[in-house]
Amino acid sequence: MLTDKDYYLEDGNIVFTEQYHLKRGYCCKNGCRHCPWKSAEKKQKRDKKIT
Repeated sequence: MLTDKDYYLEDGNIVFTEQYHLKRGYCCKNGCRHCPWKSAEKKQKRDKKIT
């Protein structure tokens, strides 16, 4: 069940918060604004290029 801490409305669109993404438990790879895995994913890509 969604709570008011899981999303907010912006220009008529639902924007999911970091809390929602953490509850979901995985990255959907859609480039979500509040994705908590973005920085980890970028770091992995950078590390792969270095090695």
